[in-house]
Amino acid sequence: MQTQDQEFIANAIRRYIQQRPNSADTAEGITHFWINWSSEPLSMSVVLSVLENMRNAGELESMVVGGRTIWRAARSDD
Repeated sequence: MQTQDQEFIANAIRRYIQQRPNSADTAEGITHFWINWSSEPLSMSVVLSVLENMRNAGELESMVVGGRTIWRAARSDD
């Protein structure tokens, strides 16, 4: 079960990629630029947990580029 914070993060990421479907970024970039925090950002471990849950659900995919993990909306196999 997701907490309110996790649901807030997931919904912010969904909105961001809905508006910008070709976006891709690191967890740090997503934390700082994709999520409109009302106060201080939550810890990176919480954001990473949400990203991994969204990847496991098929909403996101990740790839390693230059030693950094990049996240983006999952692409269909069409």
